[in-house]
Amino acid sequence: MDLRYSDAEKKFRGELRAWLAEQVPAHGEPPAQDDWDARRAYDTGWQKKLYEAGYAGINWPAEYGGRDASLAEQLIYYEEIARANAPYVGVNFVGMLHGGPTLIAEGTPEQKERHVSRILRGEEVWCQGFSEPGAGSDLASLQCRAVRDGDEYVVSGHKIWTSFAQVADYCELLVRTDPEVRKHRGITWLICPMGLPGMEVRPLDTIMGESDFSEVFFEDVRIPVENRVGEENDGWRVTNVTLRFERGTAFASDMIHLQQFVRELVELARTITRHDANAWEDRALRQEVGHLSAELDALWAMVKLSVCEAIDTGVPGVGASAVKLFYTELYQRVCEVGQRILGRAGLAREDVAGLPSGKILHRTLQSLSLTIAAGTSQIQRNIISERILGLPKEPR
Repeated sequence: MDLRYSDAEKKFRGELRAWLAEQVPAHGEPPAQDDWDARRAYDTGWQKKLYEAGYAGINWPAEYGGRDASLAEQLIYYEEIARANAPYVGVNFVGMLHGGPTLIAEGTPEQKERHVSRILRGEEVWCQGFSEPGAGSDLASLQCRAVRDGDEYVVSGHKIWTSFAQVADYCELLVRTDPEVRKHRGITWLICPMGLPGMEVRPLDTIMGESDFSEVFFEDVRIPVENRVGEENDGWRVTNVTLRFERGTAFASDMIHLQQFVRELVELARTITRHDANAWEDRALRQEVGHLSAELDALWAMVKLSVCEAIDTGVPGVGASAVKLFYTELYQRVCEVGQRILGRAGLAREDVAGLPSGKILHRTLQSLSLTIAAGTSQIQRNIISERILGLPKEPR
């Protein structure tokens, strides 16, 4: 893995940085969290700009409209997007980071032609219909049922934590098509158009005051068999392809932001007074921040390795679970340091006395969900122990 930048890659960085310097301010400030029509327009508008400039799908194959960038260019892209504080992928998250890559890896030619370029241009928004009230960490226990009736599946059941369902056009939906076999073997992955007869979406309010997630109810919803990705009852294998994308490089820009956040905490500590001295004079705090910074460097090296694996095989390897585990638990520890620096001001949802209390509390609350979403830390440890280290599986 040679990550020394060539002249061409340095030119790419310069062109991307110049483009971002012009386009990020021009795109304006993001809309209110509860204005979903405006959020969709803002996020898909940015996605369209990326596409028109040749920066959408940085690691997607050129035949599908992506840039097919080299490893070094991908890392440059993530760094510069974070550095410019560019709009986040937002409502395009599931399509760009889960659905689209899964279709490229597993979809039929017709499915790729119908959806991939539209996702890339920001014309299709996707949501994720995986978890259920009784199937979260143990996703394979899902019970949302699909019974084949001719050229259609008839779906009935209940999904929860469905990201961006209220503005999505399609859902990557997991259903049980054979209840008689072992639970991992009776699952099928479907492309479900949103708004079909029999579907109901109910947004969920979170502790962060947001409603990015919804419950989705299905009552005899008919989905064409041609919308199946992979073979019937082979959905668990396809799902693991999806989850590797979610756990691998999906958070690459967020990791750069986390490095920036640590630097912001250092500056904050230099301004807060503790017992006639600023907080940064605390030797224990400086030592802890030094350890966190070193771990962030190690995390970024793991991302580079994951990208290399994806280039060689077409999908991230099981090492993506190690990246996800390391990142989410490290994120929580960084936020804990931020809360300690703030002291009592860290209890406020709004900024207090010029301190970024609201931002740090928001990050702290968000960090609590990260070790649950996309597979809990316990699940990731099982994957690492069994599939990477080769340790014996847990007794059933």
